[in-house]
Amino acid sequence: MRVAVIDLGTNTFHLLISETAGNELKILYKTNVPVKLGEGRINDNIIIPAAFERGINCLKDFSQTITKYKADKVRATATSAVRSAENGNDFVHAVKEQAGITIETISGDEEAALIYEGVKLSGAITDLSLIMDIGGGSVEFILCDAEKLIWKKSYNIGAARLMQQFFKSDPISDEDKNAILFHVQNQLTDLFEICEKYQPKVLIGSAGAFETFTELISRKNNLKTDINSIKTFEFNFDDYIEIAGKLLNSTHRERSEMPGIIPLRVDMIVIAALITNYVMGRAKINRLTLSTYDLKMGVLASLI
Repeated sequence: MRVAVIDLGTNTFHLLISETAGNELKILYKTNVPVKLGEGRINDNIIIPAAFERGINCLKDFSQTITKYKADKVRATATSAVRSAENGNDFVHAVKEQAGITIETISGDEEAALIYEGVKLSGAITDLSLIMDIGGGSVEFILCDAEKLIWKKSYNIGAARLMQQFFKSDPISDEDKNAILFHVQNQLTDLFEICEKYQPKVLIGSAGAFETFTELISRKNNLKTDINSIKTFEFNFDDYIEIAGKLLNSTHRERSEMPGIIPLRVDMIVIAALITNYVMGRAKINRLTLSTYDLKMGVLASLI
C-alpha cells in the first residue's frame, strides 16, 4: 500500500510518500517547500494573498506528484496558521477546488498527539522526556516515557508569531529578548508546574530547528551527520550551549552565511534557541536529543 502524507505547517509544507509491505516501511519520496503561509500577518489571524497563492500552487504540485506515485491513501493536515486564520476555511476550500486535496485542520491537542506518535517511532524516547516541537505558529510540548504519553499541550508561541511581534533588532537586543521571554513565561506556567511534578530528564527536539542545531554542531565538530538518513542525534550539552550563544549574538547576515542554516530559518533559529534555552533552564534539563521524526511520521503511523 502506498500512502501520501501532507503536513501544512506555518512555514513549510511537507510531502511524504511511502510504501508499506507487512511491517516494512519504505520512503519513496520526500520534499518540503518554504511556503511561509504565516508571513506578514499571522498575529492578525490572516493568510495574506501572496501566501495564500503560494500555498495553492505548492499543493497543486504535490497533487501531481501524488498522482504520479499512485498513492492509495492521502492525508493532509493543517496546523496553527490555517486553524487560527479567519480565512483558513477559504484556503481549505480553494485547495479542494484547485488541487483536489482534502485538508483536515487539526487542533493543537491532536497535533501534539501525532508528534508524540512520530517521535516514538524514531526510538528517541528512552527515559522520562519532554518533547518540544517548535513550529511557526505554535509550539507543542509532550511529557512522556517510552510506554505512554503523560501530558500534552499546544501553545500559540510559534517562531513566526514571536518574530513578527517582538524581533525588531539586529543582532537581537536584550530588550527584544526580554520581551519574548516575558511573553513565553506568561504562556508556559502550567508546563513548568507539570515539569516540577514529573522532572523529565531529557528534552527531545522534534525536527525543524533542532535539525539546524544538529547541522551546525556536526559541521563544527567535523561529523558526517546526514540529517536525511538519521532518526535521532544526541547533543553534547556544551556544544549546544555554544552554538545557541553564537546564534543569539550574531547578525542576520552572519547567520545567513553559516553553512547548515536554510534561508527560511536564518531569523527563526534565534527565537528557537532563545525558547529552548529558557525551557531547559526552567525545567532543569541538561540532556538534549533530536528526533528527525515528527508530525509527518505520526500521521503516517495513523494511516498504516
